Amino acid sequence: MTAAEWYRARNVLWTARRDRHQRTADVLSKLRLATFFGGVALTWWSLASLSDSAQLGGTVAGVALLMSFGALVVRHARVLEAIAQSEAAMSLAAQGLARLARDWAALPDVPRPADVDWDAHPYLRDLDLYGHASVTKWLGPAATPGGSRQLQEWLLAAAPVAAVHERQQAIDELASKREWRESLAIHGRLGGTVSDDVARFLEWAEDPAPALPAFMQPLAVGLTSLTLTLVAAWLAGAIGRLPPLTAETVGLWLADALTEGWFWFPVAVNVTLSFALGGRISAVFDRATLGQRALERVAAMLAAVCDEPWHAPRLLALQTRLRAGGSAPEFVRRLGRLGGWSELRTGAALLHFPIQALTLWDLHVLFGLQRWRRQCGAHVRGWLETLGECDALSVLSIIRADEPAWAIPVIDPALREVTASSMGHPLMPPDRRIDNNLSVGPDGTLVLITGSNMSGKSTLLRSIGINLVLAQAGAPVCAESFRMPPARLHTSIHIEDSLALGLSYFMAALARLKQIIDAAELARDPDRVLFYLLDEVLQGTNSIERGLAVRAVVRHLLDAGAIGVMTTHDLALADEEPIKSAAVLAHFTEQVHSDGTMTFDYRLRPGLATSTNALRLMQLIGITPK
Repeated sequence: MTAAEWYRARNVLWTARRDRHQRTADVLSKLRLATFFGGVALTWWSLASLSDSAQLGGTVAGVALLMSFGALVVRHARVLEAIAQSEAAMSLAAQGLARLARDWAALPDVPRPADVDWDAHPYLRDLDLYGHASVTKWLGPAATPGGSRQLQEWLLAAAPVAAVHERQQAIDELASKREWRESLAIHGRLGGTVSDDVARFLEWAEDPAPALPAFMQPLAVGLTSLTLTLVAAWLAGAIGRLPPLTAETVGLWLADALTEGWFWFPVAVNVTLSFALGGRISAVFDRATLGQRALERVAAMLAAVCDEPWHAPRLLALQTRLRAGGSAPEFVRRLGRLGGWSELRTGAALLHFPIQALTLWDLHVLFGLQRWRRQCGAHVRGWLETLGECDALSVLSIIRADEPAWAIPVIDPALREVTASSMGHPLMPPDRRIDNNLSVGPDGTLVLITGSNMSGKSTLLRSIGINLVLAQAGAPVCAESFRMPPARLHTSIHIEDSLALGLSYFMAALARLKQIIDAAELARDPDRVLFYLLDEVLQGTNSIERGLAVRAVVRHLLDAGAIGVMTTHDLALADEEPIKSAAVLAHFTEQVHSDGTMTFDYRLRPGLATSTNALRLMQLIGITPK
């Protein structure tokens, strides 16, 4: 089954499930209304009835209806959850089809990293990693904040060769587990956790300071025991003698309860404590829980990693990390239950006050959270980081599943060249993508590409750069085969002037070139070759000075043993040293037809370009040179 067929089949399956659950939800909604109002009406009628048998029968029937209402509420919530799950899966299937078609308008946006200096990064600004038609938008959002952060790190920094090999094996295994990846993505979507919430949670989990002094726990237990004991004694008649509860004696019953109920003293203490400590308790609850639903989703994702029978060494290592010291999913489920209990104060405010007054509910939940933190707090960050890594691997495995013909790159420190056959731009739709062969290296050489305007030079540079980034993140690449040494990638493709910094285009270009030269000369790494991509170097100055400057830049890079690709419109550069001796020449060209129109085939050819098209392009848009 092709990727497109899989996504279409999943969309049909989940749509049918959603429609079936929606019909069930509509019926349950009506039954909820009927049982609630029926139960209330019967209970009220029985209390007002003068007949003992009517009171008993009406009360039993009313309570039964109200209990049915409660069961229907639980069932309805589960059905609504199933609807949400189906709709999330439908959205994922639609996103998969849009990804295959490179339909950027239909794909969700992925936020740009706010903690990265775009100008200082060696290639981030040039390679369409973020933005409208970008690598991250093509891959789609990760299921977890940790997965998004991990994926960002992998795309912005090359991994060690051993790590790349481990990721390749993990990605290959995950690519075949389509339903597993779908389930992980659904849980992530429905969990709804964001980075700020996770950071606040981790801050609480790793904070050793208790929220309340140790003596408060036995005090809370003692007050709760005393209060409930007195209430039980009062209800049994051991404290005060209350008349039977009927419609006529409700007022007297309440008056006697207030005057003769000894339990009101500890209740008053409980209420006072609750108001005094409410702010501190709320602050802990806000930090300690991501929300019951979110924690349930995190636990489900952890369980998915823990319970799956893996074979790839990296996935087995992640699984072992989650199982060390106990079951991470079970610990998180326990925290989820505590989180659910903490939501009584917000989710059922009318019930919260009497329950809190009688039992000090919030204090007991708080102490439960503190016990959980003592046992698990030091491990939580590792669990979330492990889940994030598995999530990031799952995202990259989408490439392997969607594009099975793409190559698994070979990254070998013994290699001194980057060689690719049938390499294309990963973000181009398959029906528009043109593939080319390329070989760059060995050390101290470059590929000089010439060609006319719009012929494909800049696109080729981005194709090379994005494939290098994917390769060193562990992902497949858009090529039939791809071999490379470990590389440090630097680019100068998209240069902008800066009014804020007072930089002209020329100065901005010089600053970028200085950064590349410094990286080549000052940060030499015997295990990694510096690979550069330079587009139309220093085009913002006159041809004589540009020629001198470009030759100086190339000399520095060649002397440092760097390899790379450079494009230019200046054909004379090919005959000038050191480029003449070190460069392999290649070019793009245009095709002019008998009717005067011009097309491009975007095929890379050996040798120097033999044509230009600037004047012809001007004529085609209606500007006649004179």
